[in-house]
Amino acid sequence: MSPAPLPPVAEPFQLPFHYGALHMIGVDYLVDPEPVRATLAKHHPALAAADFAGRALVSLNYQLYFAQYAFGGGITQEIEINIIAHPADAGDRVPDVTYAQYAQGWDQTRLLGIARIHVLCDNPLAIDAGRRLYAEPKHPGWFEVHMPSPNGDTAGRWNVLCKHAETAAGDTLERRDTDVFSLTADLAGLPATPVNNTPITGYGTTDEGRALAGPMVIHQPGHWHPLDTSDTERVRVTVHDETTEAGQDLVRLIGEASPSGAWTYQSAPVAAHQRPYYLRTGPAEVG
Repeated sequence: MSPAPLPPVAEPFQLPFHYGALHMIGVDYLVDPEPVRATLAKHHPALAAADFAGRALVSLNYQLYFAQYAFGGGITQEIEINIIAHPADAGDRVPDVTYAQYAQGWDQTRLLGIARIHVLCDNPLAIDAGRRLYAEPKHPGWFEVHMPSPNGDTAGRWNVLCKHAETAAGDTLERRDTDVFSLTADLAGLPATPVNNTPITGYGTTDEGRALAGPMVIHQPGHWHPLDTSDTERVRVTVHDETTEAGQDLVRLIGEASPSGAWTYQSAPVAAHQRPYYLRTGPAEVG
């Protein structure tokens, strides 16, 4: 068997793509495997759903990231709806791990990766790059968010609302004031385990039907929060528009399932502009 050629890098993009800062939250759901398998067969026929004690795993992942280019900088927000999967012909190489072990990075083969089903993004350049480089099913969307920040609330509350958008003339984003779905999480006070489960293998399928994989390396550990049924009200995904494909798939795949875990990563600040002080420019004050 001859070696497979590498996928081409479409112009004008360069790889690897370097993130200047990254903030993200993910939520995992252990669910009925049958709808997951049917959805995966539709989008990625070369992949098989991972098996965690008879359950499949659906994972949502919101990202806010900054990238520095030669011409300046860019900020992107996106949210992925993923199925944890592996190549169908590599089932005998996938390690037998529990969900908790997978979430903490025990799969050193990295065959257990994210099969992207829907990706909604607010940056036309990132949409184009995701489609052409990694065969991501990436489409326009925009976001209203609240997240932990050293410049504001640090209590562990996340609220991500994804809204409709379209790509307009000139590769600009045209926002629509209609909600698609939301992800809310109050992680304050919940147990957290430092984890580094990267590189994360992201799977895609090209328009020609060819499967590909692209790893993403995060250079610092994040945090994983194990959840149980008592945390259902603290972490929730809500579908606001069931007429969209993303909304329909979320209802079909997750339904009323309780979250099994949440994970976060936030880049550390690299500089701080401190509080100013007055200069004494006149005679010394008395009293």
